[in-house]
Formats: sequence, C-alpha cells, structure tokens
Amino acid sequence: MKKENPALDKSYAFALKVVKLCLKIQGAKQEYVLSKQLVLSATSIGANTEEAIGAQSDKDFLHKISIAYKEARETHYWIRLMGDSELIIRDEAENLLLDVEELLRILGSIQKTLKQKMK
Repeated sequence: MKKENPALDKSYAFALKVVKLCLKIQGAKQEYVLSKQLVLSATSIGANTEEAIGAQSDKDFLHKISIAYKEARETHYWIRLMGDSELIIRDEAENLLLDVEELLRILGSIQKTLKQKMK
C-alpha cells in the first residue's frame, strides 16, 4: 500500500492542474512564453519533492525541498502575472494561488522542522 505524503500528493495534483490549464491556454490563445514558464516551475515543485524522498542524507533532503520551495515561489509569481494580464480567468488564478500557497506552507514547514533537527 502506498504511504501517504501530503507534499508529494498535493504537488503532483497541482502540477497536473497547471499542465491541463496551460495546454488549454496554448491551444485557445496561442500563448506559449508565460504558460511554458508556469509549467516548468509548477512541475518542478513535485519533481524536486519526489527527488527529496530519495535523498541520501538530511542535508540532501533539505536541499531538494528548498529547491521545491523556491520553485513554488516562482510559480506563485507566474500565476499572479498571468491572472493580472488576463491570460487566465481571475477565479482560476485565485484557486491556483490558494493551492500554491498551501504548498508553500507545507514545504516551508518541512524546511523549518528539518533545519531545527539538524542543529
């Protein structure tokens, strides 16, 4: 049975939601530059979280989680920009922002806990 991992599960679901949205944008509006940036950063959150699970040490784990956190910050920026420029509907942007903010809280908490443990 698969062990539950909220950070991994939520980052995967978020990436899937972003990929589907960006495919829709690229098809309907023929916009590729911003949507590509969004896909790259959003999918990197989960990819780095997945890599962290296979870390060889606490330091390696913290490094990968820290990258995932930074990618989530970048993703937050692209969503705001695309929402404010009306490339995506305001409701979609707000929902994605709530999702990425939840991921930021989870990843930030993991970082904080691990940093305290490593002291």
